Amino acid sequence: MIVGILKEIKVEENRVAMTPAGVEVMTQHGHSVLVEKSAGNGSGFTDDLYLEAGAEIVANPLDIFARAEMVMHVKEPQETEFGLMRPGQIMFTYLHLAADRKLTDGMINSGSVCIAYETIQKADGSLPLLTPMSEVAGRMAIQQGAKFLEMSKGGQGILLGGVPGVDPGNVLILGGGVVGTNAAKMACGLGARVILLDTNLERLRYLSDVMPKNCFLLMSSPATIRERIQVADVVVGAVLIPGTKAPSLVTRDMLSTMKKGAVMVDVAIDQGGCFETSRPTTHGDPVYIEEGVVHYCVANMPGGVAKTSTLALTNATLPYALEIATLGWEAAVRDNPEIRAGANVVKGEITYRGVAEAFGMQYVPVESLL
Repeated sequence: MIVGILKEIKVEENRVAMTPAGVEVMTQHGHSVLVEKSAGNGSGFTDDLYLEAGAEIVANPLDIFARAEMVMHVKEPQETEFGLMRPGQIMFTYLHLAADRKLTDGMINSGSVCIAYETIQKADGSLPLLTPMSEVAGRMAIQQGAKFLEMSKGGQGILLGGVPGVDPGNVLILGGGVVGTNAAKMACGLGARVILLDTNLERLRYLSDVMPKNCFLLMSSPATIRERIQVADVVVGAVLIPGTKAPSLVTRDMLSTMKKGAVMVDVAIDQGGCFETSRPTTHGDPVYIEEGVVHYCVANMPGGVAKTSTLALTNATLPYALEIATLGWEAAVRDNPEIRAGANVVKGEITYRGVAEAFGMQYVPVESLL
């Protein structure tokens, strides 16, 4: 199969969908890989490295869309790319369709086969292609929260770890999944007082066994959030319902009870955000203030540490990309239930229930299209 690796065009997105090492594996299995010129520069991978790995460097992205049977991105296709996708062409990337009707319509109208990284799911419910970026984003959430607590950044001037004789900062984490757990590990390591909320009692029992003593696990409820948010210096929104819009857990009314200069980091912003006052921001302009509270809502957080993120992403995506390229999308979807769960839009039909429900549109099981 001819596989195309595009240069990311979303604002300040420096990741790339495949490392040179990944390209070498693909070519060893008989596939051709087209890499757009300078696609890897932001992650520290030069065109020469891709050439050495066996890729063909292509100057124009139009040529990649025209020639590739499978196109790989990191972020969702941008509006200028909708018309370049061909019927039957495989688009393998993060999509987050449930939060974006225009993108969903674009993918439907393209007639392409859209397989979303974030909904590929294992039998145990884990999301193997979302996990590495969730690990990065969870850890970054605390870094960013700590940075924007500084007074020069608009925060209240709190050091999360405190110092001897001075209380540490308070971190409230909503969600005990991969993002929340990694955020809690980082915050605990800094010495903060951490409260992690989740609605899954079994998950809380597990975390109580593995998390440090300065991490306190509580059952989440609106009342608990209202109570705990009043003392929080940093709030991390880390909730995820795979393939659907994130629930709104923090209302505007709650902000009026928070400390002025507290920081809210919404890691769920890709899925619409879990704070009522959230709106997407960028690495170049990452924060805004609502009701005296600093909001950090960067929609591609891992892009800020592009080299780490690209390496971690390729580690996870490469086996699936190789399987799709080797078998073709139909056989891969039929034979592998994990890839089947990743099929979001196929030949103009919505094949992921969460996306269909988000917009009140018709859901068509992908099996009926094979």
